[in-house]
Amino acid sequence: MNITSKGRYALQVMLDLAQHRDEGYISLKTVADRQGYSMKYLEMIVGQLKKAELLSSTRGKEGGYKLNRPPEDYTVGEILRCIEDNLAPVSCIKSGGVCCELAGVCMTAPMWKELDDITNGYLDTVTLSDLLSGEKWKKPIDK
Repeated sequence: MNITSKGRYALQVMLDLAQHRDEGYISLKTVADRQGYSMKYLEMIVGQLKKAELLSSTRGKEGGYKLNRPPEDYTVGEILRCIEDNLAPVSCIKSGGVCCELAGVCMTAPMWKELDDITNGYLDTVTLSDLLSGEKWKKPIDK
């Protein structure tokens, strides 16, 4: 699995909008400036996020983008799957299945499929709220 810059930027856009959700609609220029990203690149990304109904937008002076749901209702898996073509560890795994003419005789296909399931399962347990708080990864200090 290789998450592209497009996927990473999409996640950062969603986190930025989650952090500033109380501000209403936020212009893409504001997000681009805060994150140091190209407006052109972000336009393409937010278009996909909007098409997937993860964001809503409005035009005009007070226009911009905002999350459609609370941050705790978005998973990293959901966000990445709407942007990335494939999150699988190998090219013969697509959309959760084995897509190869050798699938019936390939001895490694079940392993790759299981790894794909584990990866997607994990990404579906991490929410924008988890990323914002960081609590999920804080470990108690051993004494």
